[in-house]
Amino acid sequence: MARFSLSRLFSPRAVQSVHAATSEIGYQNPALPGWGDYYDEFEQNPDLQWPLALKIYDRMRNEDPQVGSVLRAVTSPIQQSTWSIDPAGARDEAVELVADSLGLPIKGQEHDEPLRTRDRFSWDSHLQHVLLSLPHGHSFFEQVYRIEGGRAYLRKLAWRPPSTISKIVVARDGGLVAIEQDGLSGSGTVRIPVDRLVAYVPEREGANWRGRSILRLAYKMWLLKDSGLRVQAMTIERNGLGVPVYTGKEAPDEVEGEARTKWDEQERDSGLKLAKGLRAGDTAGASIPGGAKLELLGVNGRLPDTDKPIRYYDEQIGRIALANFLNLGGDNSTGSYALGDTFEDFFIKSLNREAESIRNITQQHVVEDLVDVNWGPQERAPKLTVARIGEDQAATAEALKLLVESGIVQPDERLESWARARYRMPVKDKSTTRASSAPTKSTEEAA
Repeated sequence: MARFSLSRLFSPRAVQSVHAATSEIGYQNPALPGWGDYYDEFEQNPDLQWPLALKIYDRMRNEDPQVGSVLRAVTSPIQQSTWSIDPAGARDEAVELVADSLGLPIKGQEHDEPLRTRDRFSWDSHLQHVLLSLPHGHSFFEQVYRIEGGRAYLRKLAWRPPSTISKIVVARDGGLVAIEQDGLSGSGTVRIPVDRLVAYVPEREGANWRGRSILRLAYKMWLLKDSGLRVQAMTIERNGLGVPVYTGKEAPDEVEGEARTKWDEQERDSGLKLAKGLRAGDTAGASIPGGAKLELLGVNGRLPDTDKPIRYYDEQIGRIALANFLNLGGDNSTGSYALGDTFEDFFIKSLNREAESIRNITQQHVVEDLVDVNWGPQERAPKLTVARIGEDQAATAEALKLLVESGIVQPDERLESWARARYRMPVKDKSTTRASSAPTKSTEEAA
């Protein structure tokens, strides 16, 4: 068999150019060896450089109700979506192995739940940890398999918490090389190579495998809001019940000189002690001498309105995920419910985009890896699919009636059992079932 030679088809200069194009000249990772371990070149704010930012983002999502609402609004619809395996022309054995490993149903087929869930991969748990990449900026998993019947099944995708990662090793061309975790009990670092990893990094830019938290844009508003809430609480505490003010009794006319000065000092000291110790309660009270006066004075004029800027900060936090509709409805809201429909449309589109991003990463680095391990890279792989958010239609009684009458759906025992459960009807008792009185198609034609 004749060997193929580039020199027979191209000139020597062209051959040299072809060979040169097979390797990269430029780079994506600007960090020098060792320098990137201590400096986050992708973040200019020192407080938010990795890994310091992880603690701040955890504070934001654990302490601020608006931040927590935004994250739940993003993650809950994705978690509740229908995920399944599409055969996509792959062999039945490969489809069943992938579906069994991920614990997901095969599209168009009845899903048989496993007899036991212990020591098996849980898609719901995995998805929950995947979505932590939104506040953290990244979420890494280590692939662990189990061997059954000569085949490799996915046992778990072991989550590697961001707080345990000491280093993310990136190649010059921007590709992920490995991650390193802090060792336990002084045992040194643990290095996990890329061929064992699944990395979820939303909206990754080039070599930035640390990612960018969805909360990054909310940080300034959260910081200002936190400061405003502290001022508001202090204002209420200091001015809510007024400030106790004691006016001492005037000294008698015959008291003069040093004796009068001493009298005034005693009145001032005793009055200050009384004012500082004044508390509310069932047994609270005060006794003052005749001529003295004790009163609670409020602030003259208007206090600063801290509620308005706090509402503004909440609105800006909601915008980071296009969740503006969270600020609609209620006494302090702005905007109409009609405007909320427009906000919701953009929000749902962003959710579908996020779900599709998760699907793509899982398809490339979990599903296809499973097929490669068992059959090699030339084998066709099934596809992970996710139902589009916002397109589910409620199965009403009228819809079922139309589907049955049009012949699209044929009634059977399972459909009847589902309909009874859906509409909270009693379970069918075959011993008391009556014959149907509805006319059949042949009866109608005979008539």
